[in-house]
Amino acid sequence: MRFRVQGLDHVAIGVADQAASRDFYRDVLGLERRYEAWGDMPVAMMAEHGGMALFPDGDRRNGFLHLAFRVDRENFELAQEDLREAGIEFEYQDHDVSQSIYFVDPDGNRLELTTYEVR
Repeated sequence: MRFRVQGLDHVAIGVADQAASRDFYRDVLGLERRYEAWGDMPVAMMAEHGGMALFPDGDRRNGFLHLAFRVDRENFELAQEDLREAGIEFEYQDHDVSQSIYFVDPDGNRLELTTYEVR
């Protein structure tokens, strides 16, 4: 693979009560709410170099949903080429403030590569 990640962007978890979780991560860990334009899907609680994405549990179970790594635009494009060449299926999503691709590791854990350098 030619692409490189810049680091961890966020861990996505399903929570029973987004407001309680938001307050916990703000008050206990000092994370700040960002990307409020998304509303509550998800509630993004971020530190300087990463954070949490809090999703309502809905019909999912509470806990781990996906692990997201940050990439710049060049590596976002390279990643898509590399994954295609490796035969790894992925899903693209445009989140307005970011763009992401989702795929799974050999154990079925969902991974995300996300860039905030949107076109």
